[in-house]
Formats: sequence, C-alpha cells, structure tokens
Amino acid sequence: MRGAMVLLVVAMLGQLAQAQAQPPKIGDTVPELRFKDIRALPRTLSDLGKKRAYVFVFTTTSCPLVRRSIPKLIDLDSRYTPQDVQFLAVNVGADDTIRDMAAQAIELDAAFAFVKDVDLSCAKSLGVTRTPGVAVLDSDRKLIYRGRIDDQLRLGGARPEPTRRDLEEAIRETLAGQAVSVAETAVDGCTIEAPLPPSAKQPDPTYHQDVAPILQRRCVNCHVEGTAAPFALLTYRNAVSHAEMIAEVVADQRMPPWFANPKHGKFQNDPSLSTTERETIANWVRSGRAEGDAPETAAEPAKAATRWRIGEPDLIVTMLEEHTIPATGFVPYRNALLPHIFLADTWVEAIEIRPQNPAVVHHCNMAFVTPKGAGEHTFITGHVPGGQPMDMGRFDNGSAILIPKLAALGLQIHYTTTGKEETCRIQVGLRFPRRPVQKQLRHLLLDPHRIAIPPGHGAFAIQAGKTLDRDITLMGMFSHMHVRGKDMTFFAVAPDKSRETLLQIANYNFEWQLGYEIEPGQKRLSKGTVIEAVAHYDNSAFNPYNPDPKRTVPWGQQTYDEMFNGFVFFVDETEQLGIAVNPKNGQIKK
Repeated sequence: MRGAMVLLVVAMLGQLAQAQAQPPKIGDTVPELRFKDIRALPRTLSDLGKKRAYVFVFTTTSCPLVRRSIPKLIDLDSRYTPQDVQFLAVNVGADDTIRDMAAQAIELDAAFAFVKDVDLSCAKSLGVTRTPGVAVLDSDRKLIYRGRIDDQLRLGGARPEPTRRDLEEAIRETLAGQAVSVAETAVDGCTIEAPLPPSAKQPDPTYHQDVAPILQRRCVNCHVEGTAAPFALLTYRNAVSHAEMIAEVVADQRMPPWFANPKHGKFQNDPSLSTTERETIANWVRSGRAEGDAPETAAEPAKAATRWRIGEPDLIVTMLEEHTIPATGFVPYRNALLPHIFLADTWVEAIEIRPQNPAVVHHCNMAFVTPKGAGEHTFITGHVPGGQPMDMGRFDNGSAILIPKLAALGLQIHYTTTGKEETCRIQVGLRFPRRPVQKQLRHLLLDPHRIAIPPGHGAFAIQAGKTLDRDITLMGMFSHMHVRGKDMTFFAVAPDKSRETLLQIANYNFEWQLGYEIEPGQKRLSKGTVIEAVAHYDNSAFNPYNPDPKRTVPWGQQTYDEMFNGFVFFVDETEQLGIAVNPKNGQIKK
C-alpha cells in the first residue's frame, strides 16, 4: 500500500512538472510576471496597474526583425495607449545588457517601457519562443493572443504591405469586448536563446586568486569604512557575506555605477567591469565561493595616509553650522556659505567635497559666490556617492579652476533620511597647482526652464543647445535631472552640420549622478559647433520614483518638479597662460 502511494505521488509530481513545462494555452490565466526595468529594479506585471489589455513584445538588440518592427509598435502605442492598453518591450537577448536595452529604446525613439527578462521566465510563462513574438493579455491576465505583429516581415524578405495586421486586430477586438478571431499565429523571427552555462573545463574561481584582484581594482575605492557604501570589501569575509548581492549587482551592471553607452565615446574614469570580470564573480558565487590560498606576499590593503581622495589638501574649509536631518520624510535643499573669503584670484587644481556623515548626503553642488551673487557661470563641481572629486591633475594638461578675488564657496545640499535623526557637517578641501597653469577650466550649461512634462508620458523629450564661441578641447560632461529623468544624450553638431554623439547616459539614475571625463586631447571641437543635449523624462505610473503621474511637471529645484542640467566642461584649445602659482595659497606669484 505504501509503495502504491509513493508511485502515485511520483506520478502526480511528474504530471505537474510536465504541465509546468508546457506553454500556456490561449485562455489560460498567466501568473505574476517578473522582470527588471532600465535601472535594474525588480518589477512585476502588477506594477503596470490595471489595464484593459497588456501587449508584451519580445526583443533583442541584434534581431533584424525587431528593429524593423519597433516602428509598428510605436504607432500602435500612440493610438491605443490612450485607450488604456499597456505596451512593454521585453528584452531576451542573451548578450544584451540592461544598458544595451535602454540605449535601444532611445535609438528607436520608443515611449513605452523596455524591461529585461533576465531568466527568460516571462518568455516561458507566455509561451513565446522567437523575437519579435507578441503575447497579449486581457484585463484579467488571460492570454488572448500569441504570435506575430503582422505578416509583412520575414527573415527572408518582406511584403510591400501586410495582408493582415494580427496584433492590431487582437487589440481592437479585445477593446470592443469581442473574442479574438485569430488567437494564435506563427512567428518568423529570431530564436530566443538561453545564455551559455559556464564551461566545465574552466577551474572554479577562488577569492584570493581571482575575485580579490577585481575588487581591489574596481570596488574598494568606495567600499571601505567611512564612506556611503553599505559595507566594506577588503577581506574574504566581507565578500562571502555579501556574495549573492555582489553577483546580482555586477550582473545587472548596477555596480560599479556607470551609465554611459560604451558605443559612444571613451572616458578615462570608466570603472566598468569587463565581461570576463563579471563572469568570474558570477562563477565564484555559483561554484561555492572558495577562498583559495592567500598569496604568500599578500598583505592587508594599505591604509591611505589621508581620508581625502585628492591627497592632503592645502586648504580645508568647514561649514560653521552642523545640519540636523530628520529620521524620515522629505528634506528640502539646504544652502551653506563656507567661512572663507579668497582675497585674491586663486587657482585650484583639485577640489573635494567631503561630508563628515556621507550616509545622509544624496548630492551636494558647489559654486563660487561673489558680491554680485552666483549663477550658472559660477558652478564649480559637485559631490555624489560613487563619484570622483574634481581633480585636474588627472588630465595632466596644466588646467586649473579660477576662483575670483573676493569670492566665497557656497554649497547646495540634498540630504536623505536614514530612519533615525542624523547630523552632518561638510568640509571642502582644495589642492593648489605645483606647476604653471596653462589653461582655465570652463563650462557651459544647457538649462532650459520651459519644462512641462505631460501626465502619463513615458519618454517626453526636451532639447537644448549652445554654440561654441572658440575652439575647445572637451574635458567632460555631467547631467542632472530629478526622479523622472530617464536618459540624456550629448551631441556635437559641426558647422558643416555633421552630427556626432559625445555621450549617451542611457539609463540615468538620480541616485548616481556621475561625471564623465574625457582624456585630454581626445576630443577637439571647432568654433561654431553646437553642443546639444536631448533628455527624456518618464512621467508614467510605471516609473517607481514618480511622485504623481497625473501631474503636468514644471521646472523647479525640488525633486517633485524637474530640471534639465547638461554641463559641458572644456578648455580653450589655443590658451597657454603660463601663470606661476604659489602652491601654498593658489595665488599668482608676484
């Protein structure tokens, strides 16, 4: 009797496994779907809210039919989203990163959301095996259509026009309360491929031999005590205690933080891990997290001689007031004027903003303030967790920052809460040049204030530009938007109208507002070139940070409003100042 019961249970489990392996049938209710958005946040079907229909199109960046089909989806989205239909592009490319996916949305000018099906669970749950295959759910999450967009495009060629627009017919019939007349069609497209498993021929990585060198090169700059990083990564115990999280954020490319599309420009401060480095960390976690033998010459990481990343400053200025930050809630921007007046023109090679309590500072901007006040031309630099201090010494071209006579330094601080009441005081460190100053660092700011982002729009575009009044060498770029900011792309439009992409921040993240530094001499732009930037804003309900998707969003300094700041830093190509500076105070030698 017991044996028969065991056989019955085994048979039932086998039937259940077989049923789970089978793709859903038309009319089946689909379980919760899980995926990640352009910021690598885990999201679900429920996050899309209640809709009359949901359209999932499966994509890659390499399938030629996807590229040719997206314009059809953009057209359908424009016509049916106002009728409460939700479109979603689901990336299933084995080699596509989340940043690649975000860049494709920009390139194809799609307003609907792009998400990543990391483990192909969405494709399996909907029974889609090719791109650009489509699945449509009704308001009750029942699968009502699965198949092609239409019958025009095929891998071997295309008809001039489709004979049947299958997807549109399915949407139209659903909205009319009718059963879908053709509920399933064949898809002629690219096969959805699972990523290759790790090769069994490769030895399993160990911490000391394989993982620690990567962490030392890429991570410990931030992951040490006394920084905004949540934990240190200096030892095996540190790493193994957070192994799953490390593997996840590395695979998603959330860490180290970097958001530039690698197809456009090369940047000297790019901390990104290579594919091999990411795979090494993932394999280490999957294979058991072996410690391995520590090299005989291994020693504890050397402790820095100073907490300042620019080296010990020549001048340190500290806020007089200690700010108190509440335990919870929204904290308005705070402003502080530092207690130091520069009595003469002062040249500075490096500036670092250092909060004494970095956990509570989301970001901090600094400008010099003269008796005439401050403005966009007086901005100097900013501080963000994970960013770098401004250090012109990294460029090795004799460039420096000029703080004019009788100016002081002003800070605009955005604090964040931690769950308990905190205090913070901020210091600024300055390092003066040790060699003659040849070039003054300059910048231009693209800052349109006529912002009105319509309710519900998933990718509202705003554009701004300025014309160069001199020949320049580009030094870097920086973007600032608020929580609806989605991406920003910088272009150079030459006098002959040729257009070059300088930088594409494909998946902007308000938490990580980074600067992008160009090696000196690598990008020269002539007088008359227009520096242009285009940004997109997500005012839809799918944006998890959106305070109110039903509101038309204006310009404003607080994060519930929006800003468009595109900073471009440069030096005059022809300038050779030859200014000798006193290294003790940054003033011009008499």
